[in-house]
Amino acid sequence: MKKFILTSALAALLSAAPVLASEDVPDMYPGSVLYSKPYEVIPGVWTSIGATAPPTYENAGHNNNLSFIVTGDGVIVVNSGASYQLSKALHDEIKAVTDQPVKLVINENGQGHAMLGNNYWIAQGIPVLAHVDAAEEFKHDMAGAWEALKRYGQETAEGTDPMLPTETFEDKRVIEMGDFTIEVLHLGPAHSPGDTQVWLPEQRFMIAGDIAFSERMPPIFSGTCTSCWIETFETKFIPLDPLFVIPGHGHPTNLEKVTLGTTGYLHYLRDKIGEHIDDGGDLAGAYYVDQSPYKNLDTFEELATKNAGVVYEEMEFE
Repeated sequence: MKKFILTSALAALLSAAPVLASEDVPDMYPGSVLYSKPYEVIPGVWTSIGATAPPTYENAGHNNNLSFIVTGDGVIVVNSGASYQLSKALHDEIKAVTDQPVKLVINENGQGHAMLGNNYWIAQGIPVLAHVDAAEEFKHDMAGAWEALKRYGQETAEGTDPMLPTETFEDKRVIEMGDFTIEVLHLGPAHSPGDTQVWLPEQRFMIAGDIAFSERMPPIFSGTCTSCWIETFETKFIPLDPLFVIPGHGHPTNLEKVTLGTTGYLHYLRDKIGEHIDDGGDLAGAYYVDQSPYKNLDTFEELATKNAGVVYEEMEFE
């Protein structure tokens, strides 16, 4: 087993005040389509933190976290990213830190920023794994995601050819590779269909995907079951008791912070919408329920009113 040592970078992140919100920074790694240069969080586990903003030309669609695990007997990548070029840029960074080959890519969900770069890896004969529901979601949505990438990405979209993952799983896939035991999990319904978590039990380290948020406001989609998300998080995610968490968006943090940023927010919004419904409020009024305690989260302006409307429609007939 690889000995666990807390790196100074992660220790600083967990003990210090939050760094400058990256929603307002167009690019932290000039010369690369990656938004930020990957760094080693704990021995063997690396991540490239994406912008906590919507996808733009300036961030090249790198607005989620792209991670990789150097196991000692090969590399496992978590997320293909929003384009062929992002996958290639990440692979270039991997080659700079190890000569171990990439043996597997895992998609955290069925959104474009997790899967649009799949064709880069598939062209090299590397398997791409996703939950069966995430694969189905991408199958339905990839044409729209591809069109959106071409609009905002322009030349950074070149080379991208949307492809489904080559393998799927349902509940759990356990991988023994090198110094790591890696559990690929689908804990239950959460942010979007097929949300996937990558759990390193020996290190108590979770690459959480979009089940967990801290710096960025969670987006709530039409069809998202927020009560289900809360149940999955509280009955399946929290009991794993991760020491460190890489959320889907934002910097590595701890369980307390992602709990506050995820179910803390979901409970709060559901309570506000519940009060609004009990008072006879309608959809138009629901958009304006008070969410000011969360106004400092990135993407608050883009998501707060939308989230309120979706939750109203979910709760209206509960």
